[in-house]
Amino acid sequence: MDRALLDETLAEAGEPAYRATQVWDWVARGARSYGEMTNLPAALRERLGGAVPLSTLSLEAEAKSDDGTVKALFHTADGRPLEAVLMRYRDGRRSVCLSSQSGCPLTCSFCATGQMRFGRNLSADEILDQALHFRRVEAIDHVVFMGMGEPTMNIDAVLAACERLPDVGVSHRRTAISTVGWVPGIDLLAECDLPVALALSLHAPNDGLRSQLMPVNERYPIAAVLAACERYLARRRRRVFVEYVMLDGVNDLPEHARQLASLLDPRAYKVNLIPYNPTGAYDGSPPERIERFRAILVEHGLTTTVRLTRGRDIDAACGQLAAAATG
Repeated sequence: MDRALLDETLAEAGEPAYRATQVWDWVARGARSYGEMTNLPAALRERLGGAVPLSTLSLEAEAKSDDGTVKALFHTADGRPLEAVLMRYRDGRRSVCLSSQSGCPLTCSFCATGQMRFGRNLSADEILDQALHFRRVEAIDHVVFMGMGEPTMNIDAVLAACERLPDVGVSHRRTAISTVGWVPGIDLLAECDLPVALALSLHAPNDGLRSQLMPVNERYPIAAVLAACERYLARRRRRVFVEYVMLDGVNDLPEHARQLASLLDPRAYKVNLIPYNPTGAYDGSPPERIERFRAILVEHGLTTTVRLTRGRDIDAACGQLAAAATG
């Protein structure tokens, strides 16, 4: 919802300021129309229905996986594509993956979003509206900023959205912000007051390989990124999640696992190995190689998990649905 437009419309109607809070409370609880907002006068509900859409985004397409994952493709009011994903887990968790930008300026070679043209940063309202789309379907309790874009390059809007997420049902401690290693953004996260988690997309254990996969490494090599993570740790006292996508024959060999283990202090980092959802550039590692990689990290004392694959049958890798729709 465009909250500035809401405030302006309420002021023009001569309504008291608390009306905005009433409307937001309904929206955050998943209201699908102004008609549900029974503590607002009927005439005001009708006026708002014609002047202030419940979302700044239009739903262009939606795909549903056999495992319960739902991926939505939206357009902004100026036609920019973006995606969000709802992931349902057997333990009852409902996690939403949000985008912070339309497209991404950082062209990671394995990422479908990196193959798209960068559009622009999303506003806080556009970020929230992704979560609210799914909140209208069911309650959500986790959010990860691992969708399209580099969140820390749009940190003001991302944190403004995070401030509102508890209203939607997602606590700050159940919110994670991912970064490819944008050092200024990591430092800003360290200084902010919100207790959100930091996830680092590392994907390679040495600078040579990481530069091949992630051009950002030329600007912020691994040593600089880990130094920023250590500053975050010193300030926040919370371990960093390391995301590591498993690419067949590229970064998944035993020597890569040993190099990665030598980089990471088990007291400071947890590792999440990600089976690759192919976008055409690489193949994903076979399960037995992922398990061997995990075992080596565990042998070195690192807490290591393998991410459950979700939505593989619906092009759920970031950017795939948008690329299919626009290509």
